[in-house]
Amino acid sequence: MSTLKDIINPLYLDADNLNKLHDSFINAEPFRYIILDDFFKEEIADRLYSNFPTMDNMMVKRKSLNENKVEDYHFDRWDPVFAKCRAALSSKEWSEKMEVITEIPNMTTTNDNMGSGLHQCANAGYVDVHLDVNVNPKEKLWRRINLLVYLNKNWKPQYGGDLEIWNKEMTKCHSKVSPILNRAIIFLTDDNSPHGVTAVNVPENETRKSMYTYYFTPMEEGVKYRDSIFIPRPTDSLSKKMKTKSKEAIKIFVKKALFSIGIKSLDFQDKNK
Repeated sequence: MSTLKDIINPLYLDADNLNKLHDSFINAEPFRYIILDDFFKEEIADRLYSNFPTMDNMMVKRKSLNENKVEDYHFDRWDPVFAKCRAALSSKEWSEKMEVITEIPNMTTTNDNMGSGLHQCANAGYVDVHLDVNVNPKEKLWRRINLLVYLNKNWKPQYGGDLEIWNKEMTKCHSKVSPILNRAIIFLTDDNSPHGVTAVNVPENETRKSMYTYYFTPMEEGVKYRDSIFIPRPTDSLSKKMKTKSKEAIKIFVKKALFSIGIKSLDFQDKNK
């Protein structure tokens, strides 16, 4: 059975270093985040990259005005290294490390699509700037932190696919994070954390690959379900801005209505069902 030390770079398990990471995370702008390069042990990252499933083998297809990507969360379909990494990132021991970094206690993750999984974008893939859904409706948990690990070997700047970090007013893109192999980013996900993925421009047979884990705490009084919402960039055309705002308003109205009558399964693009 693998231990945390078998999966994660020992640098990110060291108590003194965790305190330094905490200071960087807390003081980041425009919202709390931190980048961790060489996150997994090198042999683990290489194995994840070499065994990443193809686009056709990922069953959640997300293609719309505001995104073009695939994802999945059925770890039993893939090389066992993916399940080992999920187990490590879902462990109480790792959650305790995350608590030191983020100051958020009692974080857990789940085994559904809102727990851990894989994302992938082919050429022309993208995810427009958005806020993440804030609640796991089935489990009644409050989403607090995203952990993304990029798995792209020999990634070049001209390939795009950067993670954009915007301020809440959507007046400035503060950072663009290149999705290079074994780079992780941990960030607070709330109403003040717009982020998105720039268009991918890769050679044939190349894709942008990542693994995600989302962390939750019990719902507190006053926390209400809010679906994910796409937010136009200032540089978007007027037509796209209007279409995005209209589409999102309708989507949010419908999902709120369904949630209010007790329907908790609100991911209608999941082909695993």
